[in-house]
Amino acid sequence: MDFAFSEEQDQLRRTVRAFLADTSPETETRRLMETPEGFDRALWRRMGGELGLQGLAVPEEYGGAGCGLVEVGVVMEEMGRALLCAPFLSSAVLATTTLLRSDDEDARKRLLPGLASGESVGTLALTEDSARWDAAGVRLNARASDGCWLLSGHKMFVLDGATADVVLTVARTDDDGIGVFSVDGDAPGLTRTPLPTMDPTRRQARLDYADVPATRLRTHGDGMDLVSEVLDRAAVALAAEQVGVASRVLDMAVDYAKVRHQFGRPIGSFQAVKHLLADVLLEVESARAAAHYALLAAEGDDPDLPGVASLAKAFCSDACLRATAENIQVHGGIGFTWEHPAHLYLKRAKTSQHLFGDPAYHRELLARRIGLDAVTVEGAA
Repeated sequence: MDFAFSEEQDQLRRTVRAFLADTSPETETRRLMETPEGFDRALWRRMGGELGLQGLAVPEEYGGAGCGLVEVGVVMEEMGRALLCAPFLSSAVLATTTLLRSDDEDARKRLLPGLASGESVGTLALTEDSARWDAAGVRLNARASDGCWLLSGHKMFVLDGATADVVLTVARTDDDGIGVFSVDGDAPGLTRTPLPTMDPTRRQARLDYADVPATRLRTHGDGMDLVSEVLDRAAVALAAEQVGVASRVLDMAVDYAKVRHQFGRPIGSFQAVKHLLADVLLEVESARAAAHYALLAAEGDDPDLPGVASLAKAFCSDACLRATAENIQVHGGIGFTWEHPAHLYLKRAKTSQHLFGDPAYHRELLARRIGLDAVTVEGAA
């Protein structure tokens, strides 16, 4: 498998990095953190209209660029470096992938053009009070009524749930199956409440459904099979973002170690600091390799993707958290102050660690997926 990026993919990286440097500096990130929506709608439309970022993985027939998940991963990595405040993960990854992996051509024609252009925002509502990412955590009820579906219950921790125009909701039907339903963001009976979270750069919400009208997506088999496919690909995309976060804070730590002096010399010249940064570099580059391999596996629909996705998510989560924590240590007391961005990256790393399942969950899932005894694996670790 060739890990090298093409010239077009490298150019995409350079373009996105330059664009985010102009439009998403730290001052803008801090400003958007304090706004009700948490992102800039005008910038979101520019991203879709001028750069076509939201439609990278969308086929041309639906208004997209017809690229793949590798290009999405390149963009996610750069967005992680910039700590962008935007619903890219929820809309361009979760919602878009759900529609693309479904069997519902009508839904694709109706929803994908708006998502690809940036005119609308989508998300996937799965988790509830248990915060489980599997079918056992789905309790929200969907019942058929006069030729339509009505949803009752609530969802928790929905990414960008308070601002999404399209909410793809996972619900349990009367026959105890799992279905995926399209819900308008302003549908009657839908109440959306923003949640206070550790990471102010990525919004979450509680959604309450009181007989909310919905349209069921056509899926191959049970709806949870579709959701599992989507979560694997979302975990891979998030792993790429975590690599971007880890890479950025490593650069921050190295730059600071060169200019901060103690005892008449840069702190980067001390052996303890050298070893710390070398260890972080090793983890970041290993995470980068894992994420890139997973992106290629996802784009090629590799049958090993489920295991590869869990491996990448677990490793990249640990590497990202380690890098952000060590960055604060290198910066000393200044890294803990509100004015310094180091803590913002730490908060993104910590919340991303638990998104789509934490490392322990994915290691157990990996063991099951490759046929190993999870207890044995845990004991060996």
